[in-house]
Amino acid sequence: MAPTKSDGQVIKKKGKKIRTTAKFHRPKTLSKDKNLKYPRISATPRNKLDHYQILKFPLTTEFAMKKIEDNNTLVFIVDLRADKKKIKDTMKKMYDIQAKKVNTLIRPDGTKKAYVRLTPD
Repeated sequence: MAPTKSDGQVIKKKGKKIRTTAKFHRPKTLSKDKNLKYPRISATPRNKLDHYQILKFPLTTEFAMKKIEDNNTLVFIVDLRADKKKIKDTMKKMYDIQAKKVNTLIRPDGTKKAYVRLTPD
């Protein structure tokens, strides 16, 4: 037999939750990844800035030749998007020479010039 109110059991009523703000935020629900039927990019993106793209050509002006003789510094025209670390790594990989430091500047014609100081050998 099921107990009734008259058997001495107290049935409690759950109180109402007090709202302190006027805004109601929905709970965050589970979000799944899309089940794509085909890839949205047909070809995988390739590295546009490889070692052969970074170094364009060495500069052979009188000033650049003087830098090579006096300061142990090579002067290159490099890609505009290349940074100093990439230029240094490219010099190591392509020419197998250790660069002490790299200085860069943007020339008035819009190209980037890099002064690569070599380690004393």
